[in-house]
Amino acid sequence: MNFYWIVPLLAGVSFALTAGLRRYALARSLMDVPNDRSSHSVPTPRGGGVAIVLSYIVALCMLYGCGLMSSDTFIAFLGVGSVTAVIGFLDDHGHIAARWRLLAHFLSAGWGVYWLGGLAPFALFGFSIDPGWIGHFLAVVYLVWMLNLYNFMDGIDGIASLEAITVCFGGVLIYWFSGNSDLALPAVLLAACVAGFLCWNFPPAKIFMGDAGSGFLGVVLGLLSLQAAWIAPDLLWGWLILLGVFIVDATFTLLRRLLRGDKVYEAHRSHAYQFASRSHGGHMPVALAVCLINLLWLMPIAIGVVLYKWDGAFALILAYLPLVWLAVRYEAGRLEGRTSNN
Repeated sequence: MNFYWIVPLLAGVSFALTAGLRRYALARSLMDVPNDRSSHSVPTPRGGGVAIVLSYIVALCMLYGCGLMSSDTFIAFLGVGSVTAVIGFLDDHGHIAARWRLLAHFLSAGWGVYWLGGLAPFALFGFSIDPGWIGHFLAVVYLVWMLNLYNFMDGIDGIASLEAITVCFGGVLIYWFSGNSDLALPAVLLAACVAGFLCWNFPPAKIFMGDAGSGFLGVVLGLLSLQAAWIAPDLLWGWLILLGVFIVDATFTLLRRLLRGDKVYEAHRSHAYQFASRSHGGHMPVALAVCLINLLWLMPIAIGVVLYKWDGAFALILAYLPLVWLAVRYEAGRLEGRTSNN
């Protein structure tokens, strides 16, 4: 059965839902009002990422109903994604204390890791490692970090959407080159759902994604990478390489703020991409630069891992080194009040 006919349909559904959510946000005054921690200057409706959530849940149900997704995988994705989206939706409408959000994130991540079977054995610098129960814990922490880093990185118009689309495209290619193209549908359909939303979020954005959408995207991409590891260890490295821009910027920024003693859950605009958008005259140049990095740098390395069997850990280091340089170049995590040399 050719299931790819649903791609334009899902994009259309997501587009229409986003339009409805924008009207809803305007009617309920659910606006992201600029402040000194914002990267935008005009009050903008928020919460449009719910369109991605709803359309992708429909896609998951169709995949499962047609026998194209196992029950364990379906339960993992539906459970984790739904809880993450609900917590994000409630936080978009009011404030939920960070400790309760984090508790919900860990519980939902644990649910997903349980149904996916934990972290699969993988190769590290030529050694085969079976992480066992430690791997389960690492997988939970990884999912929680993916969820939150995606929230952190959704700070300028279009960047989170374009990241998801290009990473999913790279994921499809590594499945194809590894001989697993029949397993690429969840990534294809996620990209379609995001594309419909992007029509409203492309700079200048008419609506923002909100925590419901960004957290959902982060955790689903994390689940896709953990699922891929059970298909072939090389695929896990491929996904981690493809996700490099967001992983490096968010992790570098977090570590620098932690070392300085900042409250890491307080709003800020000290990520490298935020400094870059202020240095280069807007959101669009940075969002498009992320696309180019994904397509021209990270994607070829990820393909090399699955096609030519490059060592995944060495390839990841190679892929991340220029990204770390960019984080240093744009002073990711620096105290915002300090004068920049850029």
